Amino acid sequence: MQAHERVSEAVRTANDEGRAGLVPFITAGYPDAKKFIETLKEVASVGDVVELGIPFSDPMADGMTIQRSSFEALKQGVSLAWIFDRLDEAKSDIDTPLVMMSYLNPLLAFGYDELAERALATGVCAFIVPDLPFEESEEIRKALEAKGLGLIQLVTPATPPERLKKLCDASRGFVYAVTITGITGGDKGLPDDLADYLDSVSEVSELPVCAGFGIRAASDVAAVGEHAAGAIVGSALVEVLERGEDAAGYLKSLQGS
Repeated sequence: MQAHERVSEAVRTANDEGRAGLVPFITAGYPDAKKFIETLKEVASVGDVVELGIPFSDPMADGMTIQRSSFEALKQGVSLAWIFDRLDEAKSDIDTPLVMMSYLNPLLAFGYDELAERALATGVCAFIVPDLPFEESEEIRKALEAKGLGLIQLVTPATPPERLKKLCDASRGFVYAVTITGITGGDKGLPDDLADYLDSVSEVSELPVCAGFGIRAASDVAAVGEHAAGAIVGSALVEVLERGEDAAGYLKSLQGS
C-alpha cells in the first residue's frame, strides 16, 4: 500500500464503523515545543488522520487562532527539519497517518526530493499546500508521488464543475472540501447550503471527501458526516490546546463519545 492510500483507508475504515472520519489539526510545536510529540500522540490516539501544520510567518489562509499558534511555534525554534527530527524519534509510537499542511516556501527551501524522503521515513503520507495552485504543482507532485506520497487538493464552494473534477482526480489521500469562502477560525458556523455543496463534491470524487473550516462541535461533525466522509477540526482544537484543556477528551466529544 502506498503512503497516501493509508490516509484514504483510515477515513474509509471510520465510515465502515458508521461514523465520519475525524481529522484533527495541530500546529507542530504549539503550545509547547518540548511537548510536541506528547501532544501529537494524544491527538493521534483519537483522530483517524492527523493534519500537522508547519509553522510559517505568513499563513494567509488561516485566521487569528492558527496564525497565533504558528508565530508562537516559530518563536520556539520550530522548523520543518526540527519536526522531521522529532517525528523520526517517535515514529514507532504513532500509527495514525500524518498529513502535513504547509505553505510552499518551507517546502521549497527544504527541497522536494529530500522532503519526500524524510516524509516517507517519518510516517507523513501526504501534503496540503494551500498557496500552491494546481497549475504550478507538477514539480512537487512528481517528487511526492515517486515515493508513494500524495498532494491533497483543496476545493471550495466557488470551484467551477470542470475544475472540481480536475482537482478531485489529481488529489491523493482525500479531497479537502473547504466549507466557506474565507479563512479558518470563523465563528459564523457552517453554511446553509453545505449539504448540496458536499454532495456535489462527493459525487465527483473517487476519494473520501473531508470537509474543513468552521467545524467546532459534535453537531458540526454529524452534519458533515451525512454528506462527506470526514470532518477536519483545526482552530477549535488549537484553542483547546491553548487553554491547556484535554485535547483527547474534546475530540472524543466531537464523535459523540
